[in-house]
Amino acid sequence: MQLMDSHIHLDRYPMDEVDKLVSGWREDGIAGVVAVSMNLASAYRTLELKQRYPEFIYAAVGYHPEQPLPCPGELDELISLLYKERKMINAVGEVGLPHYNLEAVRELAAYRELLAEFALLSVKLDLPLVLHAVHDKAALAVNVLLLHGVRKAHFHWLKAPDEVVDRIIEHGYYISVTPEVCYRERDRRLARRVPLSHLLLETDGPWPHHGPFAGKMTTPLFLRKSIAAVAKLHGILPEEAAAASSQAVQNLYGQLGE
Repeated sequence: MQLMDSHIHLDRYPMDEVDKLVSGWREDGIAGVVAVSMNLASAYRTLELKQRYPEFIYAAVGYHPEQPLPCPGELDELISLLYKERKMINAVGEVGLPHYNLEAVRELAAYRELLAEFALLSVKLDLPLVLHAVHDKAALAVNVLLLHGVRKAHFHWLKAPDEVVDRIIEHGYYISVTPEVCYRERDRRLARRVPLSHLLLETDGPWPHHGPFAGKMTTPLFLRKSIAAVAKLHGILPEEAAAASSQAVQNLYGQLGE
């Protein structure tokens, strides 16, 4: 059974251990990961990893919104990198709107402008957009995407009202659930609501999880339990759920190695 982790911060794992980790994950049935970036330095590390594992990594370049706004020089270089390395890049992300960083939320209008800029880049470069937009920010993000004509987008670890979830689904965007689907009812309700064709699995590693994963280093191998939970929620076999999830990743991000 092959699985794909649709959202992981691979550059935040110990760089001297990544070779061993990736090798082990692949041997244990992980077919690929979507490695997202936090900022410019993170983007360079992610692209370095993409060069090392082109058949395993989908690389995303972006700027995470739960941090101070980028200085003009960093943003310019990040945008230049997206154009320069377009053939190696599979998505724009992680980008979005702040929710947890209260200082950033006070500058929400500026972050919305930044998201609009990334949305335009997504359209120009024909790349999916990887979004951090939760709770009341999810609806705002959808508005930005629709305003700028974004066709492909992935709302990761989504927390949003049902009507917003339905709107995301209506426009053909994708939604992912984390290992919390194994132990948290909010995420189980979300997994039931999203069609399998647009439901992705992620770990957001190395972010830690609770329940059966408490005290363990987060890895894509957690997806084994996640896919079992999703399969049960949809009344299908784990193998069917795994095939649907992997196909959804490929429909959104393309085939690895292309």
